[in-house]
Amino acid sequence: MKLTVVGGGSTYTPELIDGFARLRDTLPVEELVLVDPAAERLELVGGLARRIFARQGHPGRIVTTSDLDAGVAGADAVLLQLRVGGQAAREQDETWPLECGCVGQETTGAGGLAKALRTVPVVLDIAERVRRTNPGAWIIDFTNPVGIVTRALLQAGHKAVGLCNVAIGLQRKFAALLDTEPSQVHLDHIGLNHLTWETGVRLGGPEGEDVLPKLLADHGEAIAADLHLPRPLLDRLGVVPSYYLRYYYAHDEVVRELRTRPSRAAEVAAMERQLLQMYGDPALDEKPELLGRRGGAFYSEAAVDLAAALLGGGGSPYQVVNTLNRGTLPFLPDDAVIEVQAAVAAQGPAPLPVASVDPLYAGLMANVTAYEDLALQAALHGGRERVFRALLAHPLVGQYEYAEALTDRLIAHNREHLAWA
Repeated sequence: MKLTVVGGGSTYTPELIDGFARLRDTLPVEELVLVDPAAERLELVGGLARRIFARQGHPGRIVTTSDLDAGVAGADAVLLQLRVGGQAAREQDETWPLECGCVGQETTGAGGLAKALRTVPVVLDIAERVRRTNPGAWIIDFTNPVGIVTRALLQAGHKAVGLCNVAIGLQRKFAALLDTEPSQVHLDHIGLNHLTWETGVRLGGPEGEDVLPKLLADHGEAIAADLHLPRPLLDRLGVVPSYYLRYYYAHDEVVRELRTRPSRAAEVAAMERQLLQMYGDPALDEKPELLGRRGGAFYSEAAVDLAAALLGGGGSPYQVVNTLNRGTLPFLPDDAVIEVQAAVAAQGPAPLPVASVDPLYAGLMANVTAYEDLALQAALHGGRERVFRALLAHPLVGQYEYAEALTDRLIAHNREHLAWA
């Protein structure tokens, strides 16, 4: 089995390598190719990756290359984990929206749109080259904004599934609170990428007992603290929203906070410099503890599980993925990309049936789906007016004066990445 990671020079990659090494019985990788144009970073990451495999006795071969076509040739699956513009672009995404009183964040709001505009054309070019070189390969997208990027891939006819680590992170937290194994915790997970709610927490599988009410009663304070939301709100909702919902439910509070502290991009950039220095140590042969603060917790386990199921070698029968709606949520278009539990097999993901959805969540999902459609049109076809319309549609923007000002700032800060600007 051959797997290729595009963006293999990312500081995330040792997390992925550790998962491949630990879970080799689930996903027996024989060749792992790390592709990245940043040769110096790639060698540092690749060296650590080989040492992690050696320490854990993994017999697989790790190859590093800057040649995308050679890297994806013959791959059974291609994982995408790239950041167009790097942390410098992320720093901008997180700061200029604040000038207009809007949340500055890399995957949602105006900053998320900027990232989508930079990313979609690059990902589609990579996917086309995968299709020319190896049309049978699955593309697993971990590149944000996952929902929009996955929709672009599927709309272009690629064999693609989107992956996010929010659900597996919540599953692990709930399992610890319930003192049970993560495999025994099944989430009734509904929504769009970075706009999701856990409406049930079931023991043993999709038909198991729903222990969410007990979980909230016994551990509501701890869960609320993790989400930075007030406990009474969770009690009133009776569900667990993802932490990204705080940008919607406490927008002005978040803006005030973001204006008074360094950006997350600055923190991550400092961590990355330290991590790369550590990766260069020939004595290091395991992922460092610092990597846990970088983000992407449990990404490797989710990726292994998904790849194993898609490639017919095992994996969990039900997994949270980003895939086409196709009637699963009847209030959304069939071609919308949703994030839900699905049965995953070699033919791809099949979303599980979803019970009726509270209008409180359905309305916001429909609004953001409309924004994502407009955002994808802007990413594919460019133009100031398309950017403006996408921003005007986003519930975190919504006012025409904000949309006008944010459009100007987005284009000014991203001109080098926008072929039409």
